[in-house]
Amino acid sequence: MSTPAEPAATRAVTVALPVVITAGCLIALISFGPRSIMGLFLAPMTEAREWSREIFALSIAIQNIIWGMGQPIAGAIADRYGSGRVLAAGGLIYAGGLALMAWAPDPLWLNVSAGLMIGTGMATASFTIVLAAFGRRVPPERQSVVFGVGTAAGSMGQFLFAPFGQAMIQNFGWSEALIIMAVIMLAIPVLALALAGRPSLHAQKVRDQTMRQALSEAFAHRSYLLLTAGFFVCGFHVAFITTHLPPYIVDKGLDPRIGAWALALIGLFNVIGSLSSGVIGQRHSKPIFLALIYLSRAVAITLFVLLPATPVTVLLFSALIGLLWLSTVPPTSGLVAIMFGPKHLGMLMGIVFFSHQVGAFLGVWLGGRLYDQTGSYDVVWWLGVALGLFAALVHWPIQERPAYEATAPA
Repeated sequence: MSTPAEPAATRAVTVALPVVITAGCLIALISFGPRSIMGLFLAPMTEAREWSREIFALSIAIQNIIWGMGQPIAGAIADRYGSGRVLAAGGLIYAGGLALMAWAPDPLWLNVSAGLMIGTGMATASFTIVLAAFGRRVPPERQSVVFGVGTAAGSMGQFLFAPFGQAMIQNFGWSEALIIMAVIMLAIPVLALALAGRPSLHAQKVRDQTMRQALSEAFAHRSYLLLTAGFFVCGFHVAFITTHLPPYIVDKGLDPRIGAWALALIGLFNVIGSLSSGVIGQRHSKPIFLALIYLSRAVAITLFVLLPATPVTVLLFSALIGLLWLSTVPPTSGLVAIMFGPKHLGMLMGIVFFSHQVGAFLGVWLGGRLYDQTGSYDVVWWLGVALGLFAALVHWPIQERPAYEATAPA
């Protein structure tokens, strides 16, 4: 049966795959960088505005939940019309949010800028949109590795922006640092030209499903629900540590620069972890690998909380947690692609990522809330340990095969 011609606006621009991957990786690097170092702005901004930590934490929590809520919508639009326009629009919104955050005179405007605008920018210009674009262009046997490359690029953004952001804050002030990062964000619309259009699927077996049918199948599939529940924990860990590790280090009497280097080290080792994860996930069981990652996180956090806080223990923890940081993304994305194929990949990955961002909202907000109430982050650290054990359990029974095979009658 013939398929109707796609509108001209949705036709793919012919761009060599290495160019697409390079542009996508640069977008992931630029977009993830500023978002990953928001914790560096917590202390100077709250002191300058005389706000509590909970006020700042709430805006970042809003950012995470808006990012999560917008992700399935942005993914569905990218699936239908292509990733280029979605990424370009997201870059502009993201830049505007950073610029407005630099001015924000009260908590309301902080929530609008750091929360609503940057959250929307991340939903439409983050590495998840980039990975979905890769998934439409790369054959299944290479997807896990390419997903690892895209995730590693985002991690490199954290590694580069952490010392850069700290240097900008120290030399020019936190407000000017946000403006500088807003200008850098304007490179995303230019890079998005390489991902313009909606390419035909790369000779992959594609099921003829409507969006509603894909959603019905996904929410009836046990393994997808377990994967979605487990990714909640990843968001909790990543958002809490990103936002609250720098002030936690200062609370322990260490130099604030160690907090910046801790975030940078997480980003550097996450490059190694993400690339390794892509290769391991291509060759071995993704669900079991994910279970081991979350179990290792629980062990790492336990040791960090129990050992004395010194520059050595902070940097060792950062290196270890960096290896486990976004190493969850390639196998998680790969499992969604295996379960449902590439046609609605952006939307279905977006739903899983929404769960991640619900966890991120709680990790950031509870960190600020419980710190203001108890004067300590200890409760949230131990909650992170318990959630790591929970995630290890729920990933173990996930089936690594297409959803229609799992539900088909014997």
